[in-house]
Amino acid sequence: MKKHVLMLAYTLYSIDARIRREAETLVSYGYSVKILVPREHEKPENYKLDGVEVRELNIAKYQGKSNFSYLLSYIWFTLVASLTCNSLFLRKKLDVIHVHNMPNFLVFAGLTPRMFGIKMILDTHDSMPETYSAKFSHDSSFTFKIMCWEEKICCKLANRVICVNHPQKNVLAARGIPEKKIHVIMNVPDHGRFNLEEKRKYPGSDPETFKLVYHGTQARRLGVDFVINAVAKLAGTIPGLKFYDFGGGDDLDDFILLSKELGIEKDIYFSRKNIPIENLPELLAQMDVGIVANRKNQATALMLPVKMLEYIAFDIPVIAPRLKTIQYYFNEEMVTFFESENVDSLVSAILDLYENPEKKEAQIQEARKFINRYGWKNHQFDLINLYNEL
Repeated sequence: MKKHVLMLAYTLYSIDARIRREAETLVSYGYSVKILVPREHEKPENYKLDGVEVRELNIAKYQGKSNFSYLLSYIWFTLVASLTCNSLFLRKKLDVIHVHNMPNFLVFAGLTPRMFGIKMILDTHDSMPETYSAKFSHDSSFTFKIMCWEEKICCKLANRVICVNHPQKNVLAARGIPEKKIHVIMNVPDHGRFNLEEKRKYPGSDPETFKLVYHGTQARRLGVDFVINAVAKLAGTIPGLKFYDFGGGDDLDDFILLSKELGIEKDIYFSRKNIPIENLPELLAQMDVGIVANRKNQATALMLPVKMLEYIAFDIPVIAPRLKTIQYYFNEEMVTFFESENVDSLVSAILDLYENPEKKEAQIQEARKFINRYGWKNHQFDLINLYNEL
């Protein structure tokens, strides 16, 4: 008999690669998976996508800069999700509750079923204390302690805690979460969508251009403005230089304005919206270099951006800042590093890859070692084994 998994996630399902990958993997191994998410459009929809039953709650995902508004939206989503969670439990259609943060306290939507023995997983995509501090520039040690307290309570309620990399696991363990309870399920690309055979289906890069790409959340903390400034400094130096910026977010309008102020709006393409996972391979296949430019803070130190790994899976060389978790997995031969928050260093990194095609090719081959070791083709079994333990 199929086991029923209910996932809870305050995210837009169509563009969340990690959640879709985990949900679709569980379906492929015989689990029945339903996920509750905020609505993506004006009215909530219920639909099935690649075997996963998606149920949108009538709550829009808040996207703004007010921490109070975020908190209210999180609480309201948790309360509404709890109604569905309890209903499925009473109808005996619930075996595992899989909660994706943020926030951690979304686990309380499943409190009643958990009290009656239903298993629960807390999947910590981001460490909430560090992320809150970075997103809202909040340096209060008291607030940080409150966030750590919330994290510890939520982890205690769950049977298992998933984190996305080994440095993050070390941080959780140092804060008192039992190490045996923590499992690393890395945020690596889906080998079914991001592989070289898939890339070859689409036109490659144009030899007359040099295309830089970033895709994802448009937020200042992720350093998109550094890339724009670097492109401005390189204007006229690299023939056919173009920066493709795919995604939406709080700071998108600021980035568009910055490109106009620098007089390089013709050199930058803004999609102005998030790109569904299904459309990404065709877009990335045309790119020459992928850039991750995160600012340096407590949160980005613990990140291994999946966009970076998607570039690598498509044999696109990566330029990335010298940050803790990136350097944990990658060395100088695998990635072209630049000094975080240093535009001149980023400019030099871009020029280095443009002027040294042999280095570019060598970097591609070395970076592929990461995919061979940690790629989802192998790593998915860690998720399945975790479920088998439950």
